[in-house]
Amino acid sequence: MLLTADGIVTGRNVLRPGWIEVSGGVIVAVGRGGPPGPTDAALGSVTVVPGFVDTHVHGGAGFDFSTADAAGVTAAVSFHRSRGTTTLVASLVSLSPAELTRRVGMLSGLVRDGLISGIHLEGPWLSVQRCGAHDPALLRDPDPSELNHILSLGEATIRMITLAPERRGALDAIARIAASGAVAAVGHTDATYEQTRAAIDAGASVATHLFNAMRPLHHREPGPIVALLDEPRVALELICDGVHLDAALYRHVLRCAGGDRISLITDAMAAAGMPDSGYRIGDLSVDVVDQIARVSGTETIAGSTATMDRIFRNCVMQSGLSGDSALLLAAQLTSVNPARAVGLPSPELRSGATANMVVLDAQLTVEQVLHNGSWVQGVRRSGST
Repeated sequence: MLLTADGIVTGRNVLRPGWIEVSGGVIVAVGRGGPPGPTDAALGSVTVVPGFVDTHVHGGAGFDFSTADAAGVTAAVSFHRSRGTTTLVASLVSLSPAELTRRVGMLSGLVRDGLISGIHLEGPWLSVQRCGAHDPALLRDPDPSELNHILSLGEATIRMITLAPERRGALDAIARIAASGAVAAVGHTDATYEQTRAAIDAGASVATHLFNAMRPLHHREPGPIVALLDEPRVALELICDGVHLDAALYRHVLRCAGGDRISLITDAMAAAGMPDSGYRIGDLSVDVVDQIARVSGTETIAGSTATMDRIFRNCVMQSGLSGDSALLLAAQLTSVNPARAVGLPSPELRSGATANMVVLDAQLTVEQVLHNGSWVQGVRRSGST
């Protein structure tokens, strides 16, 4: 299949016009200018970008990865895929030891089946003071035997584990996680600057939704935010959904850390793609009003209702850049960087890569999605959540 488009953002450069040849679910060649042969799909005045990579997402379409059965997980993945997320790492909230074992066992099979690209354990080894939408009764210190059991059960399907470095035994846990090949992330933490530095030195390499559910900046105690921002080894998750983070702060991080270190995520929960109503995230009740999710009876934000196409548009509009520079940055932050942060194959549109791509119209709305070389059915062309 030979595709042409007025604009192709490969993840490294922008081709205007450009073409992509796909065979057997793999990109065979990519080029600038006119196609080298007869065109199978002339996409016209659109922009083709790498498939989005969401490494922190709790569910969608009414289903929560922490509770849904395989059919529910499939429905949530299919919904996000229709919005351009061709690579998804399923995130779990904090669970009891028995339930954590059960969920990892079930999801690891879906990783091996190719439905999802890994598992992210957000907890249960988090700070009670910064618990966010996690049940504080389930939060605990990392126990070596529990951690070893979960890592063994996951058999390399666990891509990332978020924990608070101030918890007893956390530094040893970080070293164990990193040694297993998974990524240790710092998040939901009340750690000091020094404790966070120690976590980085122990092997932590991702900041889980920087700023959110973290001890805030103070002029005499900079805390985890400055420690994570200052360290070139750390990838920085940001939720640019218009709720979690002000656009000015996003641009500030971009200036401080540079585009190579930022990974944009949705942190979406079950309400993504659904109307305002009551939902659950793990064992907690969540109210969604005006598409903003909060723990019931509180002002605590409980994940988001965003999808990666919305995150991409926000990235373009809020970056302070324009034209192809803004598009290239957005492709890096929504595809290339998240994949690199958790050790997944690069989603760049290049020869030899899996054929995952998103076709966007002039308003950056999803028109079509190509997943593993096949067009995704049910893509809504007139807008997105």
